[in-house]
Amino acid sequence: MNQTTNEKNIEFCMVRTDLLKIPQFHLPEGYRMRTYEPGDEHNWVKIQQVSDQINQVDLAEFYRTFGSNLNAMEDLCFFLENEKGRGIGTSTAWYQKDFLGSPWGRVHWVAIIPDYQGQGLSKPLLTQTMNRLADAHDKCYLVTSSLRIPAIHVYLKYGFRPFVKSEECEEGWAQVRRYLSHPMLDEAPLTQDDLT
Repeated sequence: MNQTTNEKNIEFCMVRTDLLKIPQFHLPEGYRMRTYEPGDEHNWVKIQQVSDQINQVDLAEFYRTFGSNLNAMEDLCFFLENEKGRGIGTSTAWYQKDFLGSPWGRVHWVAIIPDYQGQGLSKPLLTQTMNRLADAHDKCYLVTSSLRIPAIHVYLKYGFRPFVKSEECEEGWAQVRRYLSHPMLDEAPLTQDDLT
């Protein structure tokens, strides 16, 4: 599903209350993963702009998101490259000091450029990100939205559960269930009372 549908795009969270038994996927031959290097903010923006049909992403967004701790990016931000060394994906094992009243890890700004989507590359990227989160956190969350059905499908496979904090979130999850079937979508979503 993409932005051209008549559906409303509703942002919501997904949570994983532990970082045990992370699915382990490895990159196919010819691809490699590396961490952020100075100057990669331009690669990050390019990947996000090509991949994201919903948000307007620019260099200012990069600095708004990561500028407060840019030094950490060399340890927490990953780039997926093809056999020619071209950046085709990125994800960050970020953090939130106060999510629901306590520190949580955060899977942040996951993107694969369209030419490489649907080839299973997001799984090794997500494995790498979550393995890094598990080094420093015991739980994590992410923010996504109701139009990102393929991404939500992958997140569900990685053990992320729907989280609801408003009626709009409930509406978003109802919309997702019209396009996607998964056992976790049949369960009641988690709420703040479940997690605090």
